[in-house]
Amino acid sequence: MIQQREFPDWDNLYQERQVETMPWYNPDIDADLEQALIELKIDSGTVLDLGTGPGTQAIALAKKGFWVTGSDISEAAITQADSKAKEEGLDISFIQDDIFKSRLDQEFDFVFDRGCFHVFHPDLRQDYVRIVHSLIKPKGYLFVKCFSHLETREGGPYRFTPEEIKQIFGDRFHVISIHETVYQGTLDPLPKALFSILQRL
Repeated sequence: MIQQREFPDWDNLYQERQVETMPWYNPDIDADLEQALIELKIDSGTVLDLGTGPGTQAIALAKKGFWVTGSDISEAAITQADSKAKEEGLDISFIQDDIFKSRLDQEFDFVFDRGCFHVFHPDLRQDYVRIVHSLIKPKGYLFVKCFSHLETREGGPYRFTPEEIKQIFGDRFHVISIHETVYQGTLDPLPKALFSILQRL
């Protein structure tokens, strides 16, 4: 029996706290994503930054020349991210959106999820896979960063083994690779993570 985990009200969190103090705040492009894009020779196209939060990854990708949409369930997060992007003169489409009732109606070359998937209750995981699959072009990619089963600290997101990732996503995605890594952010030590490269079937 998986212990149910508790999570904050995301909108209140973004209203009450400075984004720079949040555990997942990383002003630079995620190192694992950057390496994956190099390996797969992806240097242009349309991107969905799913659960964009403070928008750092959306901004970093836009600076690399991608056409970026950033979505988040928190209106406050979206407002802050949009303001930051405009300050930097970037044209990013930020949208408040619940992935399970998504209003997104396009297919992207790739989707990056750096912290959305691993907060969902196990009962919702197949819905997530089905919906995200519908948002990716055929042969497009899903990059997922989630907490690893090797992470031992109390609280926080659900943890996963590589085998669980394969089981959850395997019906709709080809699992190219899963590797152990860390979450770059504000915590010390950095949380242990899995980074998965999945290709839409």
